[in-house]
Amino acid sequence: MTDQEAKSVVRVGVLGCGNVGAALVALVQERGEEISSRTGVTLEVAKVAVRSLTRKRPIDLDDSILTRDSGELVSDPSIDVIVEVIGGIEPARELILTALANGKPVVTANKELLANHGAELFAAASQAGVDLLFEASVAGGIPILRPLRESLVGEDVRRIMGIVNGTTNFILTRMSEQGTGYAEALAEAQQLGYAERDPTADVEGYDAGAKAAILASLAFGAKVVAGDVYHEGISNIGATDIEFADRLGYVVKLLAIAELIEVEGSESEVAVRVHPAMVPKSHPLAGVRDSFNAVFVEGAAVGDLMFYGRGAGGDPTGSAVLGDLVDAAVNLRKGTSADLLTLGRKPIRPIDELQSSYYVNLDVLDRPGVLRAVAEAFERHGVSIRSLEQEGVGADARLIFITHQAREADVQATLDDLRELEVIHQITSVLRVIGDDEVH
Repeated sequence: MTDQEAKSVVRVGVLGCGNVGAALVALVQERGEEISSRTGVTLEVAKVAVRSLTRKRPIDLDDSILTRDSGELVSDPSIDVIVEVIGGIEPARELILTALANGKPVVTANKELLANHGAELFAAASQAGVDLLFEASVAGGIPILRPLRESLVGEDVRRIMGIVNGTTNFILTRMSEQGTGYAEALAEAQQLGYAERDPTADVEGYDAGAKAAILASLAFGAKVVAGDVYHEGISNIGATDIEFADRLGYVVKLLAIAELIEVEGSESEVAVRVHPAMVPKSHPLAGVRDSFNAVFVEGAAVGDLMFYGRGAGGDPTGSAVLGDLVDAAVNLRKGTSADLLTLGRKPIRPIDELQSSYYVNLDVLDRPGVLRAVAEAFERHGVSIRSLEQEGVGADARLIFITHQAREADVQATLDDLRELEVIHQITSVLRVIGDDEVH
């Protein structure tokens, strides 16, 4: 090997060899020559840290590159770049900080870590003068973070609204298109590998909440952590909600929404939330099916943009990791690094102060005065009713309301009053409604 060839080789240490890690290694092997011819950089997977040396993996790896000592790997002076795909907070956080302190660029797909400790990691990378790249942490193979950080950095981004969890989108697609029940759709998602054995992080909105925090941070230059994100899941969505949405021209989707809200005479506020919503069929997000993801960006000058593709899976996510890895390797050989945005502090607007239209489904006793009592509860809190339908008679009657735009706190106060009415058996479901006026 000539001196020039030796200088072009970038030795990569990979933390983790699950679906994403194995897909990355396979892609490096498959695409290595093409990458080298196009960039002048040769990627060499030098070490892979794993929990077990004997466990069967999706890809064959020579025993000489496997290690159980992650700490030794990130400190090894012969390793140039670190890729972290083990997930979780610790030991990933400590390993990344150690790698950065040792002057090694880091590529990570760790949404949970970035959503909780992103500012700390960005500061460490900036101090070390090396890359910290994380495209794969949101929406799998869809390139959305680099456009927000680079192409749209001068754009006045007003809102981001997206489907960023493939598991829940698959479940809701099955419920909407095939009439499958929630439990059955979840079981199918688990069988196909879209959902974990414990699906809580997906179906209760925690996964999407972490991604929403990252999107909001980059879009608005604000320090947003997972704890700032309001979240609701899809486990209470029933067949009646799906059917009624369809009848009115909507589909039900789990949305991650981040908005920059201007406040007269004060600093702008950031609102970030994850919840199921009724989306008009005319909106581009309504047609996002199965395990696909899409992110809809609304800007003042650029207008509306939508980024669409496979949001999960080893190959799509591995592709996003590889893209970052190539950038990090090229930058390392040039002696430079990508600029990270400076994140400032902006007030987080609480969910109680946000406004939306609402779908409210009530099981009621069908007798004189029920509708009046229900309507009075809405009126007391200034929540205006846009439409009303009644289904059934006797003990199994159902009232279904769509409201005009209303403040969350007022709607919740209305729901509290409704729960006190003897004529109401239960509030079956409440969903926010994306209005037709929000479709551009």
